[in-house]
Amino acid sequence: MKRPTDERRRALFDVEARLSWVLAALAGLLGAAAFIHTEGYFVTFMTGNTERAVLSYFRGQGMFGLAAFLIILAFLSGVVIASLCRRHFWSGHPHGPTMLTTFALIVAAVFDAAVDRDANDIDLLTVLFVAFGIGSLNTSFTKNGEVSVPLSYVTGTWVKMGQGIERHISGGDYADWLGYFLLLASFATGALTGGLLSTIETGWSMLATAAVVCLIASVYTFLHERANPPDPQAAAA
Repeated sequence: MKRPTDERRRALFDVEARLSWVLAALAGLLGAAAFIHTEGYFVTFMTGNTERAVLSYFRGQGMFGLAAFLIILAFLSGVVIASLCRRHFWSGHPHGPTMLTTFALIVAAVFDAAVDRDANDIDLLTVLFVAFGIGSLNTSFTKNGEVSVPLSYVTGTWVKMGQGIERHISGGDYADWLGYFLLLASFATGALTGGLLSTIETGWSMLATAAVVCLIASVYTFLHERANPPDPQAAAA
């Protein structure tokens, strides 16, 4: 059953929506950190990585295709492990995935500092830890065992916003699309922030900065959870 318009309007700016903006911005920042400080690897864009994994061979870039495939596996591993932890350890706790992401970023920063401290860029092995963290982060909002707010699935969010705009034009309400726009704007803001940080931070220090931001987001999600206890049935995985 479709929720009343007033209820959907309130949901645009409720505590869960605000939390989704913070985490979407974090995903954008991490994506920017990996993209700018590597050969152009995506840690948030699995559609592009899938195409690269399949098509790079035809451009004589077999190793680049292999890298894309490994990033996909790392991302998938983050989703699976975070989902298993949610089922068995932190059901209904949104700070669990962000803490796992924080841990992955700390490992990435330490690893990169140890093996490539003086380099401006980060290598593929480091990127795999970041991709794992992004996969984990995407499980932050789960209802009935399914992700309800895909933080880095930007293509799908654009599609949903377009459908919402059509519903608004056809007699609906701005609540049909504004929530998706705010999520996209948050992701883009995070990417812009990551780009700006990249002008003063390089390599492992950029990852360390991202880890600090992620830890702050984890504290934010923990406080959000304390103030708004989850419904056990709705959050069941």
